Amino acid sequence: MSHGEILLSTAAFNGIRALLKRKTGIHLEESSNSMILSRLSSRVRRQRLPDFDAYLAYVCTDEGAQELIQMINALTTNTTRFFREPGHFDLLETDVLPKLIEKAKEGERIRLWSAACSSGEEAYSIAALVLKCFPDALDFDIRILGTDIDTNTLQRAKIGIYPNGSMNGVQEGYTDILFDPDRDDGKVHIRQPLRDMTTFRYLNFVEPWPVRGPFQVIFCRNVAIYMDPETQSGIWKGLENVLDQDGTLFIGHSERISADLSLQLELFGPTSFRRPLSFLRQSIKHMESGDVTT
Repeated sequence: MSHGEILLSTAAFNGIRALLKRKTGIHLEESSNSMILSRLSSRVRRQRLPDFDAYLAYVCTDEGAQELIQMINALTTNTTRFFREPGHFDLLETDVLPKLIEKAKEGERIRLWSAACSSGEEAYSIAALVLKCFPDALDFDIRILGTDIDTNTLQRAKIGIYPNGSMNGVQEGYTDILFDPDRDDGKVHIRQPLRDMTTFRYLNFVEPWPVRGPFQVIFCRNVAIYMDPETQSGIWKGLENVLDQDGTLFIGHSERISADLSLQLELFGPTSFRRPLSFLRQSIKHMESGDVTT
């Protein structure tokens, strides 16, 4: 198969799929030839290589390490928008944030994590909701972390500037919280208070995670659908491990939590999970006995 005279052989196709899975956990279907051609052909040309076989060989060398990062960026799917899947944000506002705000006022550390945050819209949506419900949030120990494997989208998240069309679908009450009204360059700029409470960091789910938690809220939506069952299970276990005892986990509507976590997490809303009472009682019992291991 070729794209503008650049040949994608069966060997190169399978090699790229295997390399991506080994490096990121992402599993490309056997029907993804066209996607690889469309997303990587320009990368092959940029490196002045004759075909995908040569490209695959190059990204596997020390010299091609930076190009490997760009290959991963190109093959990563980034679909996001502000307040995507609003039902989760409704639950966050009504069921979760009131308790977290009280804890923050009592001096507790509050952390919310947007895993696989892409270009940052989800993380900034969380920050905007926090500021709507708690305008004094910056005076307390409340922070939002956004992580992603795509270094290019992470850079856009850090800059916090988006096309003007990004405002479409954002409720009017949130536009004033999210966007700086004093810009007239045809783009929308995230306001400084949201940027001050939000940090972005690189994270690859199949490498050691640079986060410890605990997180009171974790959004990890539409990530596991690109992984095989074994990798999915590792992600769910890792997220559960850094989720606070009173924490909440939101996942994508096409995703399912591993069955072996049924004792640690229970469904309380559409693809929304928290600790069951039996888990909390057992945790309290362990703490009272001096055994805090979970």
